[in-house]
Amino acid sequence: MSSDRIAYQGVPGAFGEEAAREFARGGGELLACPRFEDLFEAVASGAARKGVVPIENTLAGSVHVCYDLLAKHRVAVVAETVLRISHALIAAPGVPLEEVRRVFSHPMALLQCEKFFAEHPGIEGVAAENTAGAVADLIASGRRDVAAIASPRAAEVYGGAVLLENLEDDPTNFTRFLLVARPEDRFAGSESASRPVKTSLLFRTENRPAALFESLAPFADRGVNLTKIESRPVRGSRFEYLFYLDAVVPAGKRADLDAAVEKLAERCAGLRRLGTYPAAETGDL
Repeated sequence: MSSDRIAYQGVPGAFGEEAAREFARGGGELLACPRFEDLFEAVASGAARKGVVPIENTLAGSVHVCYDLLAKHRVAVVAETVLRISHALIAAPGVPLEEVRRVFSHPMALLQCEKFFAEHPGIEGVAAENTAGAVADLIASGRRDVAAIASPRAAEVYGGAVLLENLEDDPTNFTRFLLVARPEDRFAGSESASRPVKTSLLFRTENRPAALFESLAPFADRGVNLTKIESRPVRGSRFEYLFYLDAVVPAGKRADLDAAVEKLAERCAGLRRLGTYPAAETGDL
């Protein structure tokens, strides 16, 4: 196993690569993975020691595939970071905006740029595997009627030309990325004396009235801030759900957080603590 390798989904120039570089400030090799499933497999197999996954965006919402993969794979969350996301419209050199008829990008990026498509009804948004990969493909194709939405850096990496910048619907466009590792390798999850502490959980409740309310009450009783709750369907069941939960406390209040999690374990039908780690600067508290 590489002691430094960090896996991310996409190709060089992708926002996932940028997040991986944030975590690799002290040095480390990056591993590009075609799919999120490949990223999780790389971490589970030891091909990479860590993996960086986007979990939610302030404009487009949750990245559901990553929630489902967290539940499916034996990994732990050990850190997080939040990136400002700025999108550019990129085409082959010399192609004017007037010639563009289709724009390729990851579905989450397309959702973050709905105003652009509303203002250009003659341009169709088309889903692609990832943002930077869409730029690489259009440059390789030589077509003049297509463009891509990706980071400005992707244009530099693949020799594209930036036609427009800041395409995102709102400047408060941020994506939260999680750093995952194998559970026995919690090297990155050290806490800080000054940073808030966050824990991420997966749990199931009994199918009865007030089960969810009773499960969450211990957090309210102890003043623990719940910053995220997401329900995902349980495969192979009829309308049963798994809940993903993020809870945050100020530095020095870890005991309150742990006590709330212990009470939750007593009241729910199943609990998995994905990890406890320093919270990123998101204004949660």
